[in-house]
Amino acid sequence: MPVYALGMADIALSLMVLCAVVMIVAAFFAFRRGDRKQGGLMLVLAVVLAINVAIWTVPGPDGASPETLTSERPAGNPRAD
Repeated sequence: MPVYALGMADIALSLMVLCAVVMIVAAFFAFRRGDRKQGGLMLVLAVVLAINVAIWTVPGPDGASPETLTSERPAGNPRAD
């Protein structure tokens, strides 16, 4: 799949994973610097981001994930029936 064919959800999920990794690295440096409160908050943010990515990508009991369900919906007015 070419890069330009990525949907907005794919880009958002990729950025969330990247931010979670950066937050973990930054928390490590904050702990080393002695700023435990800021480091702890960064770790909490990284965990929240990871959980959000898992919610959107891990398939449910029916085998479909929310990300695939939103990408299969046709473009246009979402309220039009």
